[in-house]
Amino acid sequence: MSKPTIEVQLQTLPNTPGVYQFYDALGVVIYVGKAKNLKNRVRSYFNKVHDYGKTNVLVKKIIEIKHIVVETETDALLLENNLIKKHQPRYNVLLKDDKSYPWICIKNERFPRVFQTRRMVKDGSEYFGPYTSLKTVYTLLDLIKGLFPLRNCKYDLSHEKIASHKYKVCLEYHLGNCKGACEAKEHETSYQQNITTIRQILKGNFKNSIAVFKTQMKSHSENLEFEAAQSLKEKLQILQNYQAKSTIVNPKISNVDVFTIVSDESFAYVNFLQLSYGAIIRSHTMEMKKKLQETDQALLELAITEIRQRFSLESKELYLPFEVNLGPDFKITIPKVGDKKQLIDLSIRNAKYHRLDQLKQTKITDPERHEGRIMAQMKSDLRLSEAPTHIECFDNSNIQGTHPVAACVVFKNGKPSKKEYRHFNIKTVEGPDDFASMTEVVYRRYKRLLDEDQPLPQLIIIDGGKGQLSASLKSLDVLNLRGKIAIIGIAKRLEELFYPDDPIPLYLDKKSETLKIIQQLRNEAHRFGIEHHRNKRSKTALNSELESIVGIGEKTILELLKNFKSAQRVSFAALDELEQVVGVSKALIVYNYYQNNPRA
Repeated sequence: MSKPTIEVQLQTLPNTPGVYQFYDALGVVIYVGKAKNLKNRVRSYFNKVHDYGKTNVLVKKIIEIKHIVVETETDALLLENNLIKKHQPRYNVLLKDDKSYPWICIKNERFPRVFQTRRMVKDGSEYFGPYTSLKTVYTLLDLIKGLFPLRNCKYDLSHEKIASHKYKVCLEYHLGNCKGACEAKEHETSYQQNITTIRQILKGNFKNSIAVFKTQMKSHSENLEFEAAQSLKEKLQILQNYQAKSTIVNPKISNVDVFTIVSDESFAYVNFLQLSYGAIIRSHTMEMKKKLQETDQALLELAITEIRQRFSLESKELYLPFEVNLGPDFKITIPKVGDKKQLIDLSIRNAKYHRLDQLKQTKITDPERHEGRIMAQMKSDLRLSEAPTHIECFDNSNIQGTHPVAACVVFKNGKPSKKEYRHFNIKTVEGPDDFASMTEVVYRRYKRLLDEDQPLPQLIIIDGGKGQLSASLKSLDVLNLRGKIAIIGIAKRLEELFYPDDPIPLYLDKKSETLKIIQQLRNEAHRFGIEHHRNKRSKTALNSELESIVGIGEKTILELLKNFKSAQRVSFAALDELEQVVGVSKALIVYNYYQNNPRA
């Protein structure tokens, strides 16, 4: 039996929450999504042409649609997340993470050990974590070791084996790091009291531990047990110092998870902070590769579901930067001021730093991906139809209308291609007319590229505002290139970007990579044009001085420049040197001119 058409499949979808799966002709899952209303959401893929090309490609490949109905949006989120991890569909956000995170284990045994592990064993032991940083694990274990003398041997300390004197105390006992439970030198009740306190510390609750130490210290002091009291005082100071360093906000903020997102054109970075009694006990940033221009809201929903599963989170209170749909099981707060807003800002800062670190690493280890990401970002920021892998920028240079020149610089994949830079001497414009000069050089540049069948750029940048942009458009119109090449003008004062037929300029974030590349193009065009202008003025000034010497013709000037390389060297030449080049009479004329008009 043949499969029903897509239209038939769409008609049979229910108007309920659920998860949908798209299959291609090979029966492979290529996309998984969730929806409040399955019929409306899935239909939206097929009833319009999408702005983003990959979405249109996805729709063309869909042969079969399957769906799973669930009770709530929360169930849909969980199921979507699990199916994405199971099938790894081509068009879904990547959630792959092969890391094995460390835990702190309180072993299920008599006189429990406390240690770090990456493997969870279901034997009744307690596991705290996972932690995203080994440094945090070692810090906590060092703190615990400084506060409590715990055993670290793997002996089976059953009543029978201790009673039979099977074990002997080791060096750890003599160093004071263990109280010798193996020889019944420590009572199990006191050991378990220490484990209870450790359990509270690992949960971030220092209040009870500090209160217990203070009570014990006071008791020892009243009984004149000053050494024991001093020992407890030192432990109390260790605990209070750690608490002061770890407490970020009000200790009343407890059992709360904070999630924020920072994204660009290709990737999103979701940061997670877990709060317990005002202290951050866990932090993690997850990188997500975009596939279909997913919104920050959709990405954050997916990331929250994944991180909560990955780290076995149980908190029902979340601080978020904006509203998301996680169902009725959560209390969501969007902080605006105070300690809660401070946590959101801290989380965003962590996500941004992680993004910058990743970009720096990618630039070194994978330059092609780095270039592709920047090109995709420029395409989005500048509202272009294709990535601007080839950009050309024009700038005019003249001083008080003299020696008008122009420069064209070329960038390929965001980097200068200096061998393709070009200078232009203005030929058809009289006087200082920047608009007419720009019209001329743009026409000459692209007329030549067309005549030589050379590739055209995806983007032209004109150094100037609306006037220079309009002048450039005249040339594109004549060459029938209007609309075939994107063109913008950049005004220096406020870094405004002007588009053809749009009176309202575009303002980019001053720190954006797109604006930095445009500024680099503009500055490079200015430098290249000024350099050519300066050389031309210098050469003209010197050469015109030789031409002003009465009795010296063009042929003599060429001979002098050929041998002395410049008019300046001619002016400093000795008489006998000049005679060897142009003869006695001509040499005397040149020599006497510079003697009567000495150079500084």
